[in-house]
Amino acid sequence: MHRLLKVLPALITALMLFGSSAIAIAADRDRKCEERIHKAEDNLRRAIHRHGEHSRQAEQKRHQLEEARERCHDRDHDHR
Repeated sequence: MHRLLKVLPALITALMLFGSSAIAIAADRDRKCEERIHKAEDNLRRAIHRHGEHSRQAEQKRHQLEEARERCHDRDHDHR
């Protein structure tokens, strides 16, 4: 029992560090997903402004935006 009391603080510290780093990694992943989606939305707006709402370029940017959203959505489900 005495040995357990010596090891317990180190074990608790290790668990706390692992948990906080996992949270930080998830937050970074979420931030990067949001940035990719925001960039794809900006690209779509520019394509619509330059080429028109129903242009081939705008359709391509819509498709890229949908792909970015799906990748982030799929990652959210994979990591839960």
